[in-house]
Amino acid sequence: MAKKHSLGDLKAKAQALALLIPKDKLHRSVRTWADACPASEVWSVAFSGGADSLALLLLIWAHWPSKRKKLVALHFDHRLRGKASLKDAEFAKNVAKALGITFRTGHWSLPPKKPSEALARDARFSFFQKVMPKLKSNSIWLGHQQDDIAETFFMRLARGSGTAGLAAPRPLYVDPHSPTLLRPLLSLKKSEIKLALTEVKIPWREDRSNAAFTYFRNRVRLTVIPAWIEASGRDALRGAAYSRMLLEEDDEAINLWVLALKCLTPSGKLNLSKIQGKPKAVCRRALYLWLNKQPRIGRLSARGFETLLAAVMVAVPTKQSLGVDGFAVITRQWLFFRK
Repeated sequence: MAKKHSLGDLKAKAQALALLIPKDKLHRSVRTWADACPASEVWSVAFSGGADSLALLLLIWAHWPSKRKKLVALHFDHRLRGKASLKDAEFAKNVAKALGITFRTGHWSLPPKKPSEALARDARFSFFQKVMPKLKSNSIWLGHQQDDIAETFFMRLARGSGTAGLAAPRPLYVDPHSPTLLRPLLSLKKSEIKLALTEVKIPWREDRSNAAFTYFRNRVRLTVIPAWIEASGRDALRGAAYSRMLLEEDDEAINLWVLALKCLTPSGKLNLSKIQGKPKAVCRRALYLWLNKQPRIGRLSARGFETLLAAVMVAVPTKQSLGVDGFAVITRQWLFFRK
């Protein structure tokens, strides 16, 4: 835990925190969405008890007072740290009680002995997706901040990502088929958040596993990011946040270009004649969108994707396996899936 302050009058402390981090310091796109949100909308907040998620919950409570009765704190216990995990859950419950908001908790019933970061994240989001419909909530607030932008960038750079991957995490992600994701703290550094919490004497829980080198993100956070910041000689985290914004703009532009071509049919076919002669980035995005519309396709390797893309760009009649359920079939004009 942070310095041993008690929760005390947490509502008063939340108001004090809001003075140090005023509403206009939160990400603009999230503020715009939240201010226009219907009063009946239930807001779910991912709440681990750590500094970022605690600051997030308190700032939402303070800056949107009309939504306090519609706030739900969601805590997921991965059960990977024994008693420490139980204390995290107890702390999270006490915070919600002090604020007078709804609290829901879940746990990983059978955690693997050596879980990956992806598995742990998927387990948490599975809990969110299970409980949110019962709460009639379709939006989840997440505590990612500028340090997370830099960490995610280096992790995705290592595996080879395009604009869509490098533009993550996005401040506002709206998908009609899944909950809206909101990250208002992307305009702040982790150090700024912790400093503000300390100044108003608000404690938080520290996850000691974040200091271990088990996970790739931890290794990037503990070794790569500090060396990169020192070598840059400037505010590298702000620079990364700005680059992320530019990448998101480029990614949205490509998406709009592809959608304007109307090359995807409602039945799930891709009209190749409408992307012939277009830049490779446009053809690549069209193929990504086509793949996402195919429910029976498994994960396609990078090599397999590039092979299919090369065939799509020249519209050479061919057939390529897409797993055990079928094939991608290319004719002179169409790409479609065949069982």
